Amino acid sequence: MPHALVVDDDANFLLPLAELVEREGFTTSVASSLKDARALLRTKPPDLVLLDLFLPDGSGIDLLQEIDPSSTTEVILTTAHASVDTAVEALRKGASDYLTKPLDMARLRTVLGGVLRAHALREEVGTLRAELRKLGHFGSLVGASLPMQKVYDLISRVAPTDATVLVTGESGTGKELVAETLHALSRRRKGLFLPVNCGAISPTLIESELFGHERGSFTGADRTHKGYFERAAGGTVFLDEITEMPIELQVKLLRVLESGAVMRLGGERPLPVDVRVVAATNRVAEDAVAQGKLREDLLYRLKVFPLQLPPLRERGDDVELLAENFLALLNKAEGTTKKFTRDAMQQLRAHSWPGNVRELKNSVHHIFILADTDIGVDSLPPNLSGATEPTAASLHIKVGLPLAEVDRRLILATLNECQGDKRRAAEMLGISLKTLYNRLNLYRAP
Repeated sequence: MPHALVVDDDANFLLPLAELVEREGFTTSVASSLKDARALLRTKPPDLVLLDLFLPDGSGIDLLQEIDPSSTTEVILTTAHASVDTAVEALRKGASDYLTKPLDMARLRTVLGGVLRAHALREEVGTLRAELRKLGHFGSLVGASLPMQKVYDLISRVAPTDATVLVTGESGTGKELVAETLHALSRRRKGLFLPVNCGAISPTLIESELFGHERGSFTGADRTHKGYFERAAGGTVFLDEITEMPIELQVKLLRVLESGAVMRLGGERPLPVDVRVVAATNRVAEDAVAQGKLREDLLYRLKVFPLQLPPLRERGDDVELLAENFLALLNKAEGTTKKFTRDAMQQLRAHSWPGNVRELKNSVHHIFILADTDIGVDSLPPNLSGATEPTAASLHIKVGLPLAEVDRRLILATLNECQGDKRRAAEMLGISLKTLYNRLNLYRAP
C-alpha cells in the first residue's frame, strides 16, 4: 500500500486531510513542522507528500529541495496564499503540482488516484524493464548503452505517474518514441496517443486544432470541432516542437495544464479534460526562453520531469543494435535475409551520425535497396564507406523549367541531403520550418 506524508501546521486541516487520504487507500503519517517532516522522511520515504507552503520553522519549498529528485516521491504543495511566483518557484524546485486552500476535493481525489495507480504500475514496469533490458529493447526504443540505460530508468520512474514530461535532444534522437513509450507504460495506455507537431500547423489553425471550436465561432466554422485535448481524453497528447507554438497561445496551454480544462474557441465555459501532456523540443529550453520562443512559466509547468536524450554518437554499440534492428524489419517486410558484413558494420560504427537515429534508419533503408545480397562496404554510400565525397550535392535544372517545379526539386533535394531532418533543411534553404512544411504538404512529400 502506498504511503503519504501530510505536512501542515493547522491541526484542524491536517487531521481531516490525513483521514481522507487514508480512506482513498494510503497509509499516512503526519507532521506539523519541517523538523518533524524531515524525521519522518528519513524513517519511511513516502510515495506522496502533501506539503503546506508556510510552516512555523520555514517554507515547504525548503523541504521540497531536500527530497531526492531521482526518487519516485510526488510532492503536492498546498497553500492558501497562491500566486504565480510561488507556483512557478514550486514547480521549478520539483513539485508535481500545487493545490489552493480550501482544497478542491474532486481534484485531490484525482491526484490521489493517480498516485495509487502509479504505485501499482511501478512494480509492473520494473519487471518489464528487467526483461526488456536483456534484449536491448525498452518499449519502442532500441539500445543497451549506459546513456540509454539511464533514459530507461527515468522513463520507468515517471511513466506510471501523470507528471508532465519535457523531452529534449537533438533532431532525430527519438523524442516521439520516448513519448510513445511513456504512454505505453502508463495507466493511460488504453487511451489515445495523439502527437501534435506545433511547427507544422498554421498559426491561424493551431488554437482550434488543440482546443477545439464552437459552431459559428469564426468564418467557416460550420460545426463544433473537438480539439486534440478533448479527443485524447484518458490518453496522452504529445506536443512536439513546443517552442514553435505561438507565444500568445502558450498562455492558453499553461491555463489548461493548471486547471485541467479547455475553453473552445467561441465557448462559454471550460470543459474538463483528463489528459497527460508530454512535450518535446530540439532546442535548449532555457535558450528558447531567453529568445522569447518559450514562456518561462510554461517551461516550468512542462519541466516537472525533464528527460534529455543522448545523441547517437554518444551511444557506442547502439549503432550496431539499431542498424541490425532496422535491417531485420526490412528483411521481414520484404521476405529477404540480407546481412551486414563485419567491414560494413565497422564503417557504420565509425560514422558520427549528425542526423542521429533518423539518419541511421534512412541510411539502412537506402543501403538495403542497393544491396543484392549481403551488405558490404561497396553497398554503402560515399559518406559511410570512407570514399571521397563531394563537399555538397548539386542539382541540375533545365533552363525553362517552371519556377514551381524548380522550387519542388530544390526542396526535396535539400531534404534528401539533410537525411530527412526538416529543421536542418529549412535552415539551409533560408526559410522557416512552417514554410517548409507547407511546401512539403503541397508536394505531398512525407
